[in-house]
Amino acid sequence: MTRSEHETETLIRDSLDRLAARAPDGHAVHDALAGAGRTRRPSTRLALVAAAVVVMVVGAVSGMQLLTRPDPAPAASRPVLGYGPEWLPGGFTEQYREGGPGITPQVRQWVAGPAKVTLTAYSTADPEWSQTALKIASLKDQALVHGRVAMLTGSGGTAELTWLADEQHVLVVQILGIPDARAIAQRVADSVGAEPVGVHGELRFGPLPAGLAERSTVVKGSRPGNAGTELTAADPARPAVPLLRVTAGPNPPTPKIAVSVTVRGGEGFFVAPAAGRDPMVFVRLPSGRWLRVSGAWPKAELIAIANGVQLDPAPDYRWLGTTS
Repeated sequence: MTRSEHETETLIRDSLDRLAARAPDGHAVHDALAGAGRTRRPSTRLALVAAAVVVMVVGAVSGMQLLTRPDPAPAASRPVLGYGPEWLPGGFTEQYREGGPGITPQVRQWVAGPAKVTLTAYSTADPEWSQTALKIASLKDQALVHGRVAMLTGSGGTAELTWLADEQHVLVVQILGIPDARAIAQRVADSVGAEPVGVHGELRFGPLPAGLAERSTVVKGSRPGNAGTELTAADPARPAVPLLRVTAGPNPPTPKIAVSVTVRGGEGFFVAPAAGRDPMVFVRLPSGRWLRVSGAWPKAELIAIANGVQLDPAPDYRWLGTTS
C-alpha cells in the first residue's frame, strides 16, 4: 500500500468513526420526513428501440426538405442516464435530462414552481472529480448514503449532498427552494438507485467542422407540448466548453435584425454576432418547429451545419412534466 493510499484509508476510517460517535437517534428525523412527500413507485424502464424510419415530404411544403435517415446517427445523440431517485417531495415533475459521450455529466431535474431537485452523475475519470473520495474523507461535516461517507453542505432552503455511488461515478443531489433542504437532500439521496432512462430528442448532428465532437444532448420542457432538444459540440481537448449549439423547439427566435438566407432548401435567416452573442442561423422546419444553429463560425459554416442536421421523427417527450 502506498503512502497516499494509507492516508486516504486512514481519513475514511476516521470519518466513519466520527459519524458513528455522534450519530443521533434517527427515529425523529424518519418520522418527520415520513409524511413530507410522496413515495414513488420505481419508474418504468424506458426501452430504447431504434426503428428504421424514412419520412418523405413532397410538395406540401414548398422548398423545404425533411432530412431523415433510418436509425439516425451518431448513437451518442441518444445517451442513457444511469441513476434516479425513488422518492421526491410531493408536486415535483421531471423537466430536464442531459447526457453525452465520455465524461459528460448526466443530469436530471425535477421542478415544482421555483423549487428544484437536481441529480447529477459525474465521472471519476474527469480530473475535476477524480479526488472526490479524499476530499469527502477530509471533512468534518459528513453524512452517510448507502453506507458510504458523503459530503453535506447548505442550510435553510438550499443543500447539496455528494457521494461516490461506485468507483466510476460521483453523485450530487442539489436542493433549491425547499424548507429543511438538508433533510430532504438526505432522503432523496438515500432513495437513489440504478434507474437507466433515455434522452431521445428530435435532432442528430450531421457533419461537424474539423476539431469539433459531439458533447451533449438535452431534452427539456414542462410538458410534451413545449418540449425542446438541444445539442452541443466542443473541442475534445476542452469538452466542458460548448463551441456549437443546435436547438429545436416550438418558439421562433426574435432578433432585431436578421438577413434572409437559404437554409435546408428554403428561406432561413442569419443573425450577425453582437456583444456577448454568437452568430446564429435559424429556419422553420416542415413540422412548424424552429431549428437554430449558433456558434463562433462563419455564416456559410453555420448554414452547412444546419443543412446537415438530421431530424428524428419519433422523439420521446412523454416523460416531460410527469412524476416518474
